[in-house]
Amino acid sequence: MAHEKTVPLLPCRSVDEIVEFYGALGFVRTYYQVRPNPYVSLKREDLQLGFFGMADFKPEDSYGSCLVLVPDTGALYAAFAEGMRAAYGKLLVSGIPRMTRPRKRKNSGDTAGFTIVDPGGNWIRIFAASAGPSEPEPAAGKLATTLQNAVVLGDSKGDHLQAARILDTALRREQDTASPADLLEALAYRAELALRAEDPARARDLLAQAREVPLSDANPETLASLDDLAAALPPVDPA
Repeated sequence: MAHEKTVPLLPCRSVDEIVEFYGALGFVRTYYQVRPNPYVSLKREDLQLGFFGMADFKPEDSYGSCLVLVPDTGALYAAFAEGMRAAYGKLLVSGIPRMTRPRKRKNSGDTAGFTIVDPGGNWIRIFAASAGPSEPEPAAGKLATTLQNAVVLGDSKGDHLQAARILDTALRREQDTASPADLLEALAYRAELALRAEDPARARDLLAQAREVPLSDANPETLASLDDLAAALPPVDPA
């Protein structure tokens, strides 16, 4: 039989929190109830998600997750980011909820992917449905290789502290020899990890370093991410 469809059912603390968050990303509510059991169904084009509420649920302890395959991760990320900025005044890059940038994942065949961690602590992992034809890429430098490993730890496994540790070691060793493009990518991701670790001072320092990298062949998306990370920084305490 063809044309089957699967709709994930994921836990959350409050279906109303879920509706507000996903509404900012362009989802519409297709079903909603609070009794006898809280439940909401949300849809954005062909993407449908269901959520059931539990009052004593702790989002930080959630194991909820699902995989979503889409034709174009970049276009969907851009739409989500636009809605998030409009609703929250910034891109949510740390805490719960948050959203990661699209990056190639070496643990998924180098397909590009990004993740939404929603108010229920669920990881919505969004990847390209097909890697498509690819041209051979030049061998990655040492810093770029370590960055790939850090992304697996930080974005796939959620271990941002270990990701930061291995990236710090690589930056100390390779900062003076890595290409400007690789250095910029590494510093931008390390700043994002610092925000996830609630270390804004370190994030601010890393962003300052990134701004000083020569920008002859920088990825425009990486440059835009620096602005998003800067917007996520808390105000500096004058005391």
